[in-house]
Amino acid sequence: MRTHGAPGPRPVPDDGDFPARSAPGCQDLAELDARLTQCRACPRLVSWREEVAVSKRSAFQDWEYWGRPVPGFGPPDAPLAVVGLAPAAHGGNRTGRMFTGDASGDFLFEALYAAGLANQPTCTHRGDGLELRGVRLTAPVHCAPPQNRPTPAERDACRPWLARELELLRPSLRAVVVLGAFGWQALLPVLSDAGRQLPRPRPVFGHGAHVVLPDSGGGRELHLLGCYHPSQRNTFTGLLTLDMVVDVFRQAAAVAGLEQ
Repeated sequence: MRTHGAPGPRPVPDDGDFPARSAPGCQDLAELDARLTQCRACPRLVSWREEVAVSKRSAFQDWEYWGRPVPGFGPPDAPLAVVGLAPAAHGGNRTGRMFTGDASGDFLFEALYAAGLANQPTCTHRGDGLELRGVRLTAPVHCAPPQNRPTPAERDACRPWLARELELLRPSLRAVVVLGAFGWQALLPVLSDAGRQLPRPRPVFGHGAHVVLPDSGGGRELHLLGCYHPSQRNTFTGLLTLDMVVDVFRQAAAVAGLEQ
């Protein structure tokens, strides 16, 4: 019998509680990213991401797909975080970098560049020279989901990765831009559990939403900003324009202390 207080067995990537048992102990973002990429906690997502990595899209037949959970991307002392939804099947699931290699990423990085938060407006693959200025990109779900729709159970299973990532960013973090209602709803419980004082009723997502969240421990307040997700449906229909996204990023940069 294991004695009280003795360490349990090492978490196994296939276990459903692998994120909950692995993420909290990570000491920095590099360790968190390394552990995250081993995760196989959600069978449906594992099956889908690996199937896509084998079948591929015809335009990318010469690619060796990443086919694993996609970690966050950006400096470990970023004062601004951008929270999306999940990697795209033939975007991040192919390239291994968040928001890289699909139309949504093209739109997003053009906006970040225009706002002075990226050194180039294009994103094609890891190692393409892209650097973010004070921004960390992440998501509440790190595996590509079928039809871009994670289940609530998959979102909740993945939550410890996001919680620990934001905790590690906390010393520098001053603002978060959330892309879409899914990310907004996934993020609020994480912020509440981390001691952020959410207003009642809880703030509702909307493009241009801006909420200031005090720290219950007396620390620095956090600015939470909403932006429509740069999905092809939103950008092709004109619901979301480049200028709209740039405006949100410029506002976020100002409150995060990243103004040029």
